[in-house]
Amino acid sequence: MTARTRHLVLFARRPQLGVGKRRLAADVGDTEAVRFARHALDRLTRTLGHDPRWRLWLAVAPDRPMDWVRIGTAIPQGAGDLGDRLTRVVDTLPPGPVVILGSDTPTVTRTDIADAFRALDSNRAVFGPAPDGGYWLIGLRRGRGERLPFAGVRWSTPDALTDTLANLNGSPVAFLREREDIDDGAALKRYRAGDA
Repeated sequence: MTARTRHLVLFARRPQLGVGKRRLAADVGDTEAVRFARHALDRLTRTLGHDPRWRLWLAVAPDRPMDWVRIGTAIPQGAGDLGDRLTRVVDTLPPGPVVILGSDTPTVTRTDIADAFRALDSNRAVFGPAPDGGYWLIGLRRGRGERLPFAGVRWSTPDALTDTLANLNGSPVAFLREREDIDDGAALKRYRAGDA
C-alpha cells in the first residue's frame, strides 16, 4: 500500500439480536431488523469489497469479537458518540483519502464510491446527503494538520449535515446524489418496493 491508497470504511454493528438497528426493530421487530442488517452488510461487502481501487475496512461494534468479518479488514469503532468513533477510526488509518459509509444503505454501488473518491481530487470533503438532514456517506481528503469535521455535530438530527459542513469552514465540498438510510419500518418498506 502506498501513501495514496484509498480507504473505504464501512461502519457496521455485528448483525445479531439486540445489537443495533433499534429504531428499525421498534417498527418491525428484532428478527426482521437483524435479517435486514445481515442482508445489507452482505450486499455491501460483496459489492464493494473486492474492488482494486480501494481497500475495504469494516469499523465494527461491539469491538469484540471481530471473527465474524469475512470481507475487508476489521477494526474496532471504540467508545463515544458517532463523532468520537469516526475520528478514532479515521486517525488509525494509513495515509490517503477516506470514504466512510454506514451499513444501512445497501443500494450503494461501486460507481458511487468511485465518484466519491474522484470528488476528493479537487475537494476537501464529499457528502452523500440523506433526506433526514444527515448523510449516508462522507469522504475526506485528509491533508496534514486538518482537523476532522465531527466535533459538536448533532448526530441523528436534521442538523447533522449542516453542522459537519460548518466544521469545514467553507472548504470546497462536493455532493453525491441523495439516498435514504434504512432506519425505520417506512424506509424498509420503500427499500423493498424499490423506492429507496
